[in-house]
Amino acid sequence: MIAHLRHLTRRLPAQRGRLLSGQQHQLRSASYLIDQPEYSFLKDLGLERDNPGVFSGHWQGRGPSITSYDPGTGQAIATVRQGNVQELQQAIGLTVEAYKQWRQVPAPVRGEIVRQIGDELRKYKEPLGKLVSLEVGKIYSEGQGEVQEFIDICDYAVGLSRIYAGQVINSERAQHTILEAWRPLGLVGVISAYNFPNAVFGWNTAIALTTGNSVLWKGAPSTPLVSVATTKIVAEVLRRNNLPAVVSLCQGGTDVGAALVADKRVNLLSFTGSCQTGRDVGVEVQRRFGKVILELGGNNALIVDESANIKMALDAALFGCIGTSGQRCTTTRRIIVHEKLHDSFVEALTVKYAQLLPRIGHQLEAQTLVGPVHTQQNVDSYKATIEEAKLLGGTVAFGGRVLERAGHYVEPTIITGLSHDASVVHRETFAPIVYVLKARDVNEAIAWNNEVEQGLSSAIFTENISQAFKWIGAQGSDCGIVNINTTTNGAEIGGAFGGEKATGGGRESGSDAWKQYCKRATITVNHSGELACAQGVVFNVE
Repeated sequence: MIAHLRHLTRRLPAQRGRLLSGQQHQLRSASYLIDQPEYSFLKDLGLERDNPGVFSGHWQGRGPSITSYDPGTGQAIATVRQGNVQELQQAIGLTVEAYKQWRQVPAPVRGEIVRQIGDELRKYKEPLGKLVSLEVGKIYSEGQGEVQEFIDICDYAVGLSRIYAGQVINSERAQHTILEAWRPLGLVGVISAYNFPNAVFGWNTAIALTTGNSVLWKGAPSTPLVSVATTKIVAEVLRRNNLPAVVSLCQGGTDVGAALVADKRVNLLSFTGSCQTGRDVGVEVQRRFGKVILELGGNNALIVDESANIKMALDAALFGCIGTSGQRCTTTRRIIVHEKLHDSFVEALTVKYAQLLPRIGHQLEAQTLVGPVHTQQNVDSYKATIEEAKLLGGTVAFGGRVLERAGHYVEPTIITGLSHDASVVHRETFAPIVYVLKARDVNEAIAWNNEVEQGLSSAIFTENISQAFKWIGAQGSDCGIVNINTTTNGAEIGGAFGGEKATGGGRESGSDAWKQYCKRATITVNHSGELACAQGVVFNVE
């Protein structure tokens, strides 16, 4: 098999889903975007009107069918037949068996397969990125950027495949050597969220495959088409290299998710989602002594020091608060401004927000900078949060309205006048709402940054080197991402991504996050010809 991996073969068309009868086609063709000519890119990805949502070497799906909707119009895109618990268990078994072959493949050869996955993604970046935008609601450039993240982590993993290593450690015993080796865990389960339905799977999969694991993915129920299309791209690379299904997919409901979390055959579970669900997932996986990576919520603050470059801070706040319509886990939720700058900063920020109002629109339109939120649930949460903020004494300095049009559109909103510890300020709302707070100095701002339960991302704008180094030191931000003079969102793949406290403590993507996908072995080699105990212990009967 390894010799075969060194040869590339011609790409064949991706497998298609089940076709409906001619009569059903006529009745339903006008109802689905996939049948409209302007959405032909969906069929370029191998999608049909009805798609199987389970892959473990072949496509199937015997669970309930779910419809994917465009949040920009409310129109149906296509359907996916989800898997059931029995299909999940079958997929787990097959993916475990695939791992037993994959772990024997040399790491650089595994890296070559990941390189091919990256190249295949490059071929389909345009349509896949458009699908991400269409199904999530994020604007065109963000959809393209998300697929680029997957491509980038593939490139990173190729290099990693030749350099990730253990170490040689000095032994206190003569002619003994201590080695440290990193070995694959086995099956890695990935449960991803709707806001990054492609990239989070990519971060996990590229590194997990490179380090010798197999992967089973359960994508978000509301973005099933991205899951299916992405898996088709990966599956084609595996097929033409004559590989077993070391990457599998099982779309499904909460019963499928619960079964995946509880299954002892899943050696590591990477979960992206809410803090509450993540807490339950962490407890369940720990109950069976499995390993877990938790990427949960964030209540991210941007601090504006008295010495800050205000133009840069305003630009950072604009994208930080409004990018992905406020639905990134790294979205800026709080802006903590020095009291001398607060009023002028709010005034300037509202001017910038006003300039965006004409740019609210469908996520695939070229002029759009602010797309819809994902579902009606996001809209309801937005409305309830604003009403709560008002009741607590907050002032809506900008926005605060749901737009009366098809789809799920809300105005980006700025709220002032609340206490730093108001309940609504301390709660993450997945919508474009930011609270602007007034602080006396950087020390107070850091304390407020750290007082929320999450610890994902944070940023300070300052030209004061002392404040900058305080911020990144032991007395500074307690987050996993601690930025200076840049946004809280938009992390690159080269650094480890993740946070502390209720964010879960997990790390994915770059740096040494690969270690989370491995088990460590400490190996003592005695090449002396005689047995010697450590610490000078003598134990014999001679």
